[in-house]
Amino acid sequence: MTSTTSSPVVPGTEPFSADGGPVGVLLSHGFTGSPASMVPWGRHLAGLGHTVRVPRLPGHGTTWQDLNTTRWQDWYGELDAALTDLRSTCAHVVVAGLSMGGSLALSLAEQRPDDVDAIVLVNPAVNVARLDVKLVPALQWIVPAMPGVANDIKKPGQDEIGYDKTPLKALASLLRTWKVIRTDLPSVTQPLLLFRSDDDHVVDASSKDIVLSGVSSTIKEFVALQNSYHVATIDNDAQLIFDRTAAFIAEHVGASRD
Repeated sequence: MTSTTSSPVVPGTEPFSADGGPVGVLLSHGFTGSPASMVPWGRHLAGLGHTVRVPRLPGHGTTWQDLNTTRWQDWYGELDAALTDLRSTCAHVVVAGLSMGGSLALSLAEQRPDDVDAIVLVNPAVNVARLDVKLVPALQWIVPAMPGVANDIKKPGQDEIGYDKTPLKALASLLRTWKVIRTDLPSVTQPLLLFRSDDDHVVDASSKDIVLSGVSSTIKEFVALQNSYHVATIDNDAQLIFDRTAAFIAEHVGASRD
């Protein structure tokens, strides 16, 4: 479904890859964001010896118009291929995601349960309460975009290098897929670590509650982030996310599980 574009990739939005040990970590950025929001997390995990992949999802890191030519299947397909790549060399794989990246991580866990050993979510998005977003299925045929949601970050000087507009045809595809993900949540049994910012101006708290109550995982850890907004992976609580993720992997996806 993706159309081939010639738009140049914005500097700083390139994917990141590091080869390491037998535990792989796949990190997904969010809708209209870029790998810039995930690479510091990826570098930290790579520094601990893990094999890491941070893809640039189709339509991201160029222009919002490019993103409007892509759909959920394109973004999922990029992560699906990265998961296959990691499984070819790693004994275990953890899938982590920010915002829409969290819904992609959940979808991978639902569709490929034998290939995903654990899930880490930061402000995951599977639902929305905003009225204007609920109108997107109709609005997409009237206007191409609405104001952007990028860079909801409390820490000064940080930039996820996202778009200043939210393309509506792409967003409509995302909203349709959320319904499927929510329906299939009971099939998720992997250990789950979920971070949620107390003050998030993009994703409301309903997604957290839906995920935690919907999955069948016996191991569910929740961590509140008290000093970050939506893009918490490069906000004031980033180091907390990095450290808790590393500890979670060591406890639940370490050599003892080989």
